[in-house]
Amino acid sequence: MHRSHPSISRRKHLMNEMMKDDYELPAENQQIARVISSRGNNLHEVETPKVEENFLVSMPNKFRKSMWVKRGDFLLIEPIEEGDKVKAEICKILTPEHIKEYTKAGIWPDKFAKKPALEESSNKNQEDSDFEDDLLPNTNRPVNQESSDEEEDDETSSDED
Repeated sequence: MHRSHPSISRRKHLMNEMMKDDYELPAENQQIARVISSRGNNLHEVETPKVEENFLVSMPNKFRKSMWVKRGDFLLIEPIEEGDKVKAEICKILTPEHIKEYTKAGIWPDKFAKKPALEESSNKNQEDSDFEDDLLPNTNRPVNQESSDEEEDDETSSDED
């Protein structure tokens, strides 16, 4: 009989929970936050749409070593009373599907919206060819100045004749 390691089965159950999520809306005491940075020791600095200053949240034991968050990810957090520095605990790591459902329900904060409504309507009217104009130049390649150098050489050689 083969026995699996406890952390593997825990990870499997967490992944199943994330995949079979029913996208329930946050409770009254829960709020949406965006990760600003990782502070180590399973602590993350977050910002919320309502509170102006950033604060720390802790990752519960069930998420440790099986789920990761990075800067820019969205979380569902729940406040805790115990800590002075750590003010909340992570309840759920939000996926793009969660964001879609929360936006449809009208509870997604405007501060975290990807594009304001005015930009979306103007972007729909633009063509795809405009996309290339928005690209920044590649700084990893040297700028080709041969065409302008050749013109200067032609001018100087004609002046010498």
